[in-house]
Amino acid sequence: AMAGVMETEGWSCVFSQKYPVFHCAVLAQRGYLREKPFVNYLKYLLYWKEPEYAKFLKYPHCLHMLELLQYEHFRKELVNAQCAKFIDEQQILHWQHYSRKRTRLQQALAEQQQQQPQAPSHGNTTSK
Repeated sequence: AMAGVMETEGWSCVFSQKYPVFHCAVLAQRGYLREKPFVNYLKYLLYWKEPEYAKFLKYPHCLHMLELLQYEHFRKELVNAQCAKFIDEQQILHWQHYSRKRTRLQQALAEQQQQQPQAPSHGNTTSK
C-alpha cells in the first residue's frame, strides 16, 4: 500500500497542476522518454485511470498528460522548448478558464440557495 502511495505521489507531482509540461519536457530533454523501460513504465501507469485508483490523485488532470505521453510523436515533440511552452500556456489558459467557470457556478448556486424559501421546521416543539 505504501509503495502505491509513493508511486502516486511521485508521478502525480511530476504532472502536477503547476509544472506538468516543464517536468515532462525535462524528462524528454534528458532522454528518458526515448528509453523503452521508461515508456513501458508510462504504459503501466495507465491503471491509474481506473476510478478505484484515480480517486486518490491530488491532480487528476495528470491522467491526460499520462495519456498523451503514450504517443511517441508527443514524447518527441516535448524535446522542443517552443512546443513544451505552447502546451504549458494552453494548460494555464485551460485552468484559468476552469477556475473562472467554477467560481461563477459556485456563485450561481449560492444565490439560488439563498432565493429558495426555507421549509418550516417540524421539530419537537410543544404548544401551550
